[in-house]
Amino acid sequence: MAEFLNGWQRTEYCAEPNSEQVGKEVLLMGWASTWRNLGALIFIGLRDRTGIMQLVFDSGTLSAEKFEHAESIRSEYVLAVKGILQERSKDMVNPEMKTGKFEVIVSDFKILSTSQTPPIYIKDDLDAAEQMRLKYRYLDLRRPVMQNIFALRHKIAMIAREYFSNNGFLEIETPMLTKSTPEGARDYLVPSRIHKGEFYALPQSPQLFKQLLMLSGFDRYIQLARCFRDEDLRADRQPEFTQIDLEMSFVDENEIISLNEGFIKKLFKDTLDIDVKLPLQRITFKEAMERYGSDKPDTRFSLELKDVSDIVADCGFGVFTGAIGSGGSVRAIKVEGGVSAFSRKAIDELVEFVKTYGAKGLAWMSLKPEGLQCAFAKFLSQEQIDGIIARMEAQTDDLLLFVADKDDTVFAALGALRIEIAKKLNLIDENVYHILWVTDFPLLEWDDEQERFSAMHHPFTSPKDEDLQYLESDPGRVRAKAYDIVINGYEAGGGSIRIHSQELQEKMFSALGFTTEQAWAQFGFLLEAFKYGTPPHGGIAYGLDRLVMLIAKTNNIRDVIAFPKVQTAACLMTKAPSTVDKKQLDELGIAVVADKEE
Repeated sequence: MAEFLNGWQRTEYCAEPNSEQVGKEVLLMGWASTWRNLGALIFIGLRDRTGIMQLVFDSGTLSAEKFEHAESIRSEYVLAVKGILQERSKDMVNPEMKTGKFEVIVSDFKILSTSQTPPIYIKDDLDAAEQMRLKYRYLDLRRPVMQNIFALRHKIAMIAREYFSNNGFLEIETPMLTKSTPEGARDYLVPSRIHKGEFYALPQSPQLFKQLLMLSGFDRYIQLARCFRDEDLRADRQPEFTQIDLEMSFVDENEIISLNEGFIKKLFKDTLDIDVKLPLQRITFKEAMERYGSDKPDTRFSLELKDVSDIVADCGFGVFTGAIGSGGSVRAIKVEGGVSAFSRKAIDELVEFVKTYGAKGLAWMSLKPEGLQCAFAKFLSQEQIDGIIARMEAQTDDLLLFVADKDDTVFAALGALRIEIAKKLNLIDENVYHILWVTDFPLLEWDDEQERFSAMHHPFTSPKDEDLQYLESDPGRVRAKAYDIVINGYEAGGGSIRIHSQELQEKMFSALGFTTEQAWAQFGFLLEAFKYGTPPHGGIAYGLDRLVMLIAKTNNIRDVIAFPKVQTAACLMTKAPSTVDKKQLDELGIAVVADKEE
């Protein structure tokens, strides 16, 4: 039967006792983890979020009733324990444990709660299916590795608050219930009971409100903001997430980047004791795509793309000439030692891999010791073959892989292929961090489905000054005052200088296909505010979850969110989303239309 504390108070956490307390009484509380009964002695590992302390129940010092009570303890029982801290004998010291040189000789204890046998083991090297872990998330979170991740998450949040507070930022909350906007991902909608038939939206970001705070005179704003996006999930995305959200007035891109480099330096020093060298590397969007096939390049390894279109433009190979003739390109990556590393079967698997990214196929050229092996070599002159080898700086035993298509497809396919090859050949050092800025993004991108331009970041991003002249005549040519910070191939944060002119904002909406009436209907409150003195301003938002994921060295964002959703945006633990009572729907004026299949 569960006992009560009845005045017992914990003196410290399990991993806190030290040599100065040897011989003194401690009172610890936590969960029973390891358990061994040796007859006259019982050893139990008591676990809390700081670590594990070994408890010794001795039949020679405890009453028979108390010792018998101790024999009933099992894994995950919740205990309160009084005892004397002592050092273990030298042959019993466990150097793998923070408390491995200590143990507590128990003089009294309480069983505060019993436990059934858990459906998953509470240990770090757990091989349970992720669905089982998420169903019993409260048990999964007891594992030391998970406790450490969330201690790290807390530390990162505190570092951000401290750093930006010391640099003059004020933490200000923005609304959770706001207005739905048509740009960006799908909104999560919240029906209004009072205004039947009308809806709030949960914020995809605090973007408009933080801009309005700049108009309000709060020239440096920060918020650890909860955000919501109803979009398809991936390993590094969730429907609800947290941003370290910033905005500043009277600044340009360089000032924002410089201030944030200071934050990155402090973050890595305080969490991983890594000295980040400043300034960070900057590359343009155009350079990132042409060298790495991605606007969030992983630069821990080479395998860079090279354009060979000019060399093969007039060759007889239709795959190449057709792509170039249609405005596309032919690009390649060099795999050093790839001839030895990849069999023909393995190359065929790479061919199928690039097809998942829209490529029609993958051409290849093997520089074998006995000579060139290449299925399309008969269409090339010796001069063209030599030109390709020289451009790629290829040597004997290198494998050259080519994709020919429109540029977007070439970049997507080869960008993904270089990462796939790096993983297969173990070219990535997981213990290093490459951090860089990607700048000068296109302001707009063409949406084939809607047959109009859409904002690459959001509609409030300012064009570069020198490109303003093209906003109406050639919108696709305009670059943005936008910048992303990329860590090991992940976009860790992104921001921009914002538009602060009503006239320019209206032109931007026009470039996106909005009529003046539509723009004012959706964003009138912002355009109205622009009439009353708007300072130049800009900002950035970091994905807190993604930062924690990178620093904790896990590749699954669900590991760093206490109660995450799965890829269907469902919570396996609470069974959300779920149906609600008809009475609730009636109050909201909502009728649910049944699925046709149902």
